[in-house]
Amino acid sequence: MTIAQKTGPILGTALQGPTLHTIPSSVAANVAAVRAWTRARIMAVVKADGYGHGAVPVALAAVAAGAEQLGVTDATEGSALRTAGLTVPIVAWLHPSGIDAERAAADRIDVAVGSVDELRQLIADAGSLGEPGIRVHLSVDTGMARGGCPSTDWEELFRVARAGHGLGRIEVVGLMGHLPLADRAEPGLNRPAVARMEAAVRSSHSAGLGRLTKHLAATSGALTDPATHFDMVRIGAGLVGIDPSGSVALAGASRLTAPIVHTASVGQGTAVGYGWSHVSARPTHLSVVGLGYADGIPRALSRRAAVHVDGRRHPIVGRVSMDQIVIDTGDVAYPRGTVATVFGPEGGAVPSIHEWAAWSDTIPHTIVTGIGPRVKRSIT
Repeated sequence: MTIAQKTGPILGTALQGPTLHTIPSSVAANVAAVRAWTRARIMAVVKADGYGHGAVPVALAAVAAGAEQLGVTDATEGSALRTAGLTVPIVAWLHPSGIDAERAAADRIDVAVGSVDELRQLIADAGSLGEPGIRVHLSVDTGMARGGCPSTDWEELFRVARAGHGLGRIEVVGLMGHLPLADRAEPGLNRPAVARMEAAVRSSHSAGLGRLTKHLAATSGALTDPATHFDMVRIGAGLVGIDPSGSVALAGASRLTAPIVHTASVGQGTAVGYGWSHVSARPTHLSVVGLGYADGIPRALSRRAAVHVDGRRHPIVGRVSMDQIVIDTGDVAYPRGTVATVFGPEGGAVPSIHEWAAWSDTIPHTIVTGIGPRVKRSIT
């Protein structure tokens, strides 16, 4: 075997640890791509820390590219965006710890409510906060059965909303739903949800709520079915390069890198890692890359999984450990400190997040949102 010895960093220099590099220009390009598909306003959804890419840099890039609103999980996430200087409307709609009415009012965070009980509680909580009232989007179930007010309760929801609006405790500004099947890119499958949304609009008008901002579609619907667009579309995964429908090629918005921390020359028949799940078929070089399942590398990887080093794709061998993965680099002995690219937007030998999802039998969303807190964040 001919050995190629790569030149590495000077011994004693500090390694650049695992880093997720966020690419704002890609976020902007993805907003532009969505804009080409719709006349509706764009809400940039940056929940789960901007799908793992950093809520603030993703939000700043999206707004600069023309997004008119932002979407978050709860008021706390919204407040962090306000602290960063973002002034566009922000909507929070999941509220895993309940609605923080005081914070929502103080930081001008719109909140969505999906049940009569939740709405009554919000109106009561808003009573001590004074005017102007908290801006509210009413969330209706359009076919997900995963939150949103069921149609049997719409009349009561809209009646209570109208009363709270009249008291000045809330200002009802929006009506929202979700598409359960948009990722199949078949517009016919969206028609029942669109019909339910239209019925909810009629019911809200009958209750005297007037014109509300209507939003139903997320990334897949925005890119595949204009009938779902209404007044605004919500783009979350699409901001970072993920189209769940697989219909439109979007720009990857991140690159995950990590250093090689150890390299060894091994002979044929060398067992690798816990459980000896891999045995070398020939003399080769093995390099240890300094991140593992504690950093978001899925433990259950197919044998096709690989990383990029110096223009080549090298397979991951053996089990993923908590802090390390091992790659087979063949005739190349990479020195300590050489940077490996786990995934990125470049294409070619650099794996994409979509490939990592396939190797892990999951969706790209879980790859990018699973990157752990030990991984440094950087803006590229």
